Amino acid sequence: MLPTRCPTLWRTDSLTKAPRFDAAWQRRRRWRAAWRRWRWVVYTAVLLGLWAATRLFGIGEGEWQPMERQFTVCGQGSSFACVVDGDTLRLGDRRIRLTGFDAPELDGMCDAERKLARVARDELTAWLNLGAFEIEGGAEAPRDQYGRELRALRRGGEALADTMTERGLARHSGFARDWCD
Repeated sequence: MLPTRCPTLWRTDSLTKAPRFDAAWQRRRRWRAAWRRWRWVVYTAVLLGLWAATRLFGIGEGEWQPMERQFTVCGQGSSFACVVDGDTLRLGDRRIRLTGFDAPELDGMCDAERKLARVARDELTAWLNLGAFEIEGGAEAPRDQYGRELRALRRGGEALADTMTERGLARHSGFARDWCD
């Protein structure tokens, strides 16, 4: 007995046809290959464009407000504006931690750190009393774990953090330094 032929086995359908390689398919194939080759260039160009736009239009920069006050050292006379230590200020009830640098502590680990902390505090007071400067932060500045406002200062485009570190009175934030060497 001969097997009977199943009509569905001999029928040609779309699954058994060879794919069509028409012009549209070739264009898509070439586009995908070019994209795989050049996508990093496109991504880089977009990122550079965004960076340039932020620099050009000041996007991402905090609000800088001009300020001119006479500062004293806290505890040495009464003043609305005073310097607590090399990186902390008081303006009335507001406590402000200056960002971008760390200064030695007045109650430091050794005598050398405590001496340098007093020099840093006095230098910060002198810098603030040189004249007008700008303070960053706007109305709602971020705060640290002690509730102090976090703000940066600059005068004439030069950041206070750079001035203090260049003079050896502070270190850039995030860099460990033993003040007692």
